[in-house]
Parts: sequence; C-alpha cells; structure tokens
Amino acid sequence: MMRKRVIAAMLAGAMVLSATACGGQGGEGNAPAAANTENDAASDAASDAGSSDAGSDAAQETPAAEPTGPVELVVTTTFAGEDTNAQNYKDAVAAWEAETGNTIVDTSATSSETFKTRVITDFETGSEPDVLFFFNGADSNSFIEAGKVVPIDEIRATYPEYATNMNDDLIADSLVDGKKYAVPVNGYWEAMFFNAEILEEAGVSKPGPNYTMDQFKEDCEKIKAAGYTPIAAALGNIPHYWWEFAIFNNQSPATHLEIPGSVDDANGQAWVAGMNDIKELYELGYFPENTLSATDDETFAMFTDGKAAFLIDGSWKVGGIVGACQSDPEDPSTLDADKLAKFDVTYVPGKGDRKASDLVGGLSSGYFITRKAWEDPEKQAAVVSFVEYMTSDSIVPVFAQHTASALKNAPEVDTAQFNALQIKSMDMMSGVTSLTGAVQDLFQGDCRVPTFDGMPEIVTGKVSAEDAVAEGLEAYQNQ
Repeated sequence: MMRKRVIAAMLAGAMVLSATACGGQGGEGNAPAAANTENDAASDAASDAGSSDAGSDAAQETPAAEPTGPVELVVTTTFAGEDTNAQNYKDAVAAWEAETGNTIVDTSATSSETFKTRVITDFETGSEPDVLFFFNGADSNSFIEAGKVVPIDEIRATYPEYATNMNDDLIADSLVDGKKYAVPVNGYWEAMFFNAEILEEAGVSKPGPNYTMDQFKEDCEKIKAAGYTPIAAALGNIPHYWWEFAIFNNQSPATHLEIPGSVDDANGQAWVAGMNDIKELYELGYFPENTLSATDDETFAMFTDGKAAFLIDGSWKVGGIVGACQSDPEDPSTLDADKLAKFDVTYVPGKGDRKASDLVGGLSSGYFITRKAWEDPEKQAAVVSFVEYMTSDSIVPVFAQHTASALKNAPEVDTAQFNALQIKSMDMMSGVTSLTGAVQDLFQGDCRVPTFDGMPEIVTGKVSAEDAVAEGLEAYQNQ
C-alpha cells in the first residue's frame, strides 16, 4: 500500500527552533544529487503550480504580486553544484520564468566560506543581487546592519499576503534587530547515521530515542571487537558535529545556545566537559586510526564502504550516502538498492538533561529581498512574486523533502517519490522531541580555532580542554 506522510510531522517538537544559522560546516550543502524522482517531483510541482487549477489554489493561499512587466532579476542561492536541491531549483525557476515572462540571472554557488565572503563583499560594493537565499544567523548580520535587505513586515505593508502561508514562529529573528527578514524553505537536522549490517554483525541493536552515551560506548566496544571502526570522523579536519553534540550533552535544549561568559561559569565548564568527552572516545580507540590526519571525505568513505559503523552529520548527507550507493554517482538509475538498505539514521546518544531525541537543527536559511530591488519600481513586484512562488505550498515540500519546513498547511506527500534512506529519515524525524540551533554558528571566526583546529592537541593531551575553551572564549569576548 502506498505510504503517505505529512511533512509537517517532521517538525514534531520544533517549536523551540532557534534563530541561528547552520552555515557551511565542512561539506554542508554539498551532497551529491538525489534520485531523479526528486527532480521529477520538482518538475511536477512546478508544472502544477503553473497550471490554472494549481495557480488558482495558490492564489487563494498566498496571492502572488503581479509584476509590472518582463524584468531581469539577479538571484543568488546555495542551490548549486552537488546540493540535492540544485535541479529542483532550476526546475522551479524555469517554471516561474515561463509563467511570468521574467528572466532570472542565476549567480548561485555551493555553500562555503568563500561563497559567504563573496556575498558579503557584493553587499559592501553595491553589487548585491535582487534576491538572496542565504543564512539567517550571524552570517547575515553585516548587510542587515547596513539596511541592505527588507524586513518581512515592511513588505507586508504593501503586499499583505507575503509569506502568510508560513508559521511566523518558525521564521528566524535577526540577531541584529529581532526582525524577520528571510522566508525559509527547507530546514536541516543533524543526527547519527549507521550501517545496520555492521551493527548486526557486532551484536548491536538499532539505537532508539532513549539511547545514552553509556550504551553508545558499550556498543562501540562491541563494534571495535568485531573488527570495525566504531565512529567515522576526521577530528583533525571536521570535528564540528562531535564538538556540537559533546557540548550539548553537558547542557540542555534550554541552555545550549548560551555562549559561556567565561570558562569558569556553568556553561564554560559544560564546554570543557564536552571536549573531555571527545578525548575519552579518542583514548578508547573509537575513531579511525588516522582521525587526526584524515579528511572528512576520507572518513565518510570509510562509512559508505562499510568500514565504520556510525557517522554524525546533517540531513544534507542523505544525498551523499545515496550517491555512494550508485555505481555512477551522477546517474540515479544506477542505485544499488540493496547497498542503500544497509544504511539507516537515528538519534545522537544523549547524556544528562539532553535526550537522544533532542537534535540540533532548524530553518537556517531563507529568501531575502534586497533594498536595492525593493526600491526599484520596475523590480519590486517581480521580486515579491519570485519569493512567493519559491516559498509556496506546492514548491516548499519538494525542497524540504525529508527535512523540515515552516508551512502552516503542509500538503500530504507521496513517499513513493523518495528513496529508502529519505523515508527512514522521515520516520526518525517524527520522533524528535526538540530541535535546537547550532551554537557554533554563534561562535564564529578565530574563537573557534582553539577547539576546532586545536582538537588534535586536546584529544592527545598536549593542550588541556580547559585552556583551549578559555582561549576560545577570550577571543570571542574580544572580537
């Protein structure tokens, strides 16, 4: 029987979503393209949204602004390269162009620190796009402070229905002035992928929502004894996810986004305890032998090649795992379904006040309308129309897939269009008790160096966790 789910179920417990952005952490946003069915779904949704019936429904939900005439808009997004939604974005843009007669000049690029710098520089030099899909946390502070983008409330003063199909409580507030600027599309989550075949061979049961760190260590010992590496992670390259959850495990969803005032306060000591927890796992031999010198790509390959059991990463990694199960990563028709069936996703082992089902996640990006385009009488209606189209009830589920959205009335989605790992992700997300933003996205720049770049020194005991955390917090206070 065809199974159906409501995408909104993926937001179970997500009313505590933070206003932070989860930016380009390592390979974030660079997952290989997913199955053709996703792209077909985008084409179908875009086609439906452009039809008279769907257009009529969309008009009743969120009336689109009427452009004054054919215009050319410059749009920059992170839907590019190997991003799972790159083709979905192209399909939706093509449908909007066909419907309106307008043209999009696409300057999108994959998410990275270089991309972020380019965007900031464009705003500083007056070369910003008309519409920007970008991170809504600290990364957007500079151009919000400069008044270069328009708040949603200001847009609604002229276009009252703008983004009213969204739950405003799930639209992130700016860290600068508390106003809402970016209309979200798809969110993210961070959880623990695992190779079920390795777990079975080692006599380990599938971890569930009550999984604890003590149980996790017991399971890692069994996996190690069975001849496998328990944890796929490159601590010398991308320690981000373990850094995040190790700290989270010594706090709670209520306190996780509070950056310590000093290493001596309660949160500061929680950070120290988190670093020492990673050090313990390293000393127990649960990471790859070359974890301090390997790249994230290399340890990810260990996981997909069946040499490592667990991988903590983000929702974007679903596409990467699927791609690794294809004989040709560029051709979804070459998917080895039996190989993909070995992979599953579950909750990150919990400790103390954090349940395993309390995950890191949120709606970290969205569409900004720039002040330059808003004040251009020839472009204003067109940019509103474009964002309304790209954030409509028919388009958002195509992008959100197995993640999350802020839609008030998410339509039912036929799960037959998704691959096995995406469906497992949906099942996992239905049991989430809370989603909390990534504190590392508030703790950016040089302040992260002592504990990110310095992770090898911490786990080998060359630098104490307390000294590394103290150095990072001092840099944070002085930046």
